[in-house]
Amino acid sequence: MICVSIGRGRHKHVIAEHKHLVEKGAKLVELRLDYINGTVNLKRLIGERPCPVVITCRREKDGGKWTGTEEERVTLLRSAIAEGVEYVDLEEDIAGDIPRFGKTKRIVSYHDFNATPDDLEALHSRMASLDADVVKIACMGHSTGDNLRCLNLMRCSDVPTVAICMGEIGTPSRILAARFGAPFTYATFHQERSLAPGQLSFDQMQGIYHYDKVNEETEIYGVIADPIGHSLSPVIHNAAFRELGMNKLYVPFRVPREDLETFLQGCREMGVTGLSVTIPHKEAIIRRMSQVDGAVRGIGAANTVVFNESGANGYNTDYRAAMDCIDSAAGGAGEKPLEGKSALVLGAGGVAKAVVFGLLRRGAKVTIASRTRERAQELADRMECAAVDWEARHQIDANILINGTPVGMHPHVDRTPFDKRKIHSTMVVFDTVYNPESTLLIKDAKAQGAKVVTGVEMFIRQAAYQFKLFTGQEAPLQLMRDTLKRATGAAKY
Repeated sequence: MICVSIGRGRHKHVIAEHKHLVEKGAKLVELRLDYINGTVNLKRLIGERPCPVVITCRREKDGGKWTGTEEERVTLLRSAIAEGVEYVDLEEDIAGDIPRFGKTKRIVSYHDFNATPDDLEALHSRMASLDADVVKIACMGHSTGDNLRCLNLMRCSDVPTVAICMGEIGTPSRILAARFGAPFTYATFHQERSLAPGQLSFDQMQGIYHYDKVNEETEIYGVIADPIGHSLSPVIHNAAFRELGMNKLYVPFRVPREDLETFLQGCREMGVTGLSVTIPHKEAIIRRMSQVDGAVRGIGAANTVVFNESGANGYNTDYRAAMDCIDSAAGGAGEKPLEGKSALVLGAGGVAKAVVFGLLRRGAKVTIASRTRERAQELADRMECAAVDWEARHQIDANILINGTPVGMHPHVDRTPFDKRKIHSTMVVFDTVYNPESTLLIKDAKAQGAKVVTGVEMFIRQAAYQFKLFTGQEAPLQLMRDTLKRATGAAKY
């Protein structure tokens, strides 16, 4: 179950949002009295409530907005209990002074906006002893270890417990709460009105993660990156799982570079079965694999991990997806379908490495240009091809142009990595940026009459290969494509 928090300044807005949430399927709503401007009219807020509520009045020191006296705040909470609300939230230091009354359940809560306490288990035990029906701990997450401790606390507690790590690193603890036995998790009414760091909206929790379908048997997959907020992989993988009726969940994991080892060690404990891998982990993760496929060895980067009895196995689906796209557009055939073709690859990161590897295997003559010449030369030396300075990229007479840089990605949609005057109608132009699909480079290439391949097609194809590795089943390609285009807004154009 999802408890949706409403924090508005006017009573009528609280009531309207409460009604709207119930119409959308919400079963529990938290009313944050500390957000109300002026005097709180409790009877007006709860008199004809359309679903059960949690009454919360949070002090400033606990991350709230209450500016009245502590006596007034405690009186409000006691009044809520006397009115018979379903839940009341009581901080640890006042829970012992407010006795149980009627059928109102007691949430005993603790908040730490700086860190996850070292004495988490002792803190939980102390809170549980305060006649708690539910223990709620919300603390700032700084590492995978913090998430693991909170998830295990929920799983092992005798008293129903909601243990949330705040912040972007802590997002998995919110999404996985039901998987680990929490009675509910928290979400906000709208993603732009988060009431706590890292809090997702009700629409996101339901529409992307299908939270109410998550249970102890749900298989966990995810994407690791740093940063992670831009990733649309959860959107398309979860849509595919839902379409095929699979009890599987795909979660975004923000994993700092220095936290990779700890995260991988904790995957089994979290129940993680497979991973998509992106910046900055594609290269570093290889040496932590039990075995890798030939493409990973040749490219020096993995974008997919599958956990099984033999350990962690690494794959590169970027390579296969990119080559599918280029083969289709270039129209070559035979053992080396691109023999005699000249290709210019912009960038020297993980995607560029996969593209270069595939182009060379298909017989193309490859030149690499990166904004950092050293990286371009390093990749060229490894792959035994050519490199040029970024400023010299327009001097290459290429049949195939591939953008493997983030130039042109949302929100910088007015930028392009290549001068449109150097694009001609006989070229194939492939932009690996998928948000937006119609980048400025793609628009320029179409205007010049060139064949184009968009990043949407590569992204969907690499995700489809991952889906097959994860599940053993073919991915619903068109559904994933349509879902991605809706998420990026491309369906409008």
